[in-house]
Amino acid sequence: MLLGLSAIAYGQNKPVKIVFDVTSKDTLTHQAVLRHVNGMATSYPNSNFEVVVYGAAVFMFVKDQSTVSKDIETACTKKNVSFVACEQAMKRHNIDKSQLLPGVVTVPDGILEIVMKQGEGWGYIKEAHH
Repeated sequence: MLLGLSAIAYGQNKPVKIVFDVTSKDTLTHQAVLRHVNGMATSYPNSNFEVVVYGAAVFMFVKDQSTVSKDIETACTKKNVSFVACEQAMKRHNIDKSQLLPGVVTVPDGILEIVMKQGEGWGYIKEAHH
């Protein structure tokens, strides 16, 4: 039994890589993903977490419009967390890179970014609040 518990404990400590997919403009979804990422990044410092936003969620990363800017600022201080905005969504919503919060990087296509991460073995979480 002790051996079984050791295996379970090891599984929780093994480094992981997780990409979070956020497309909703719902601020409760934004709060949830930041709560999850900040908590996991602190608990699992050897793991990596990336939040990819596209669609209407891109406003989550816009200065003076984000309801989670302080949480993003906190998360950006962690080396194992990154935030990525889709340039196609930014263009569709007339958002310039200069409008993004510090620490947010951009990629040409958010969906392709997620697919590439999955191809590299990253786990996938679709964030949604109901």
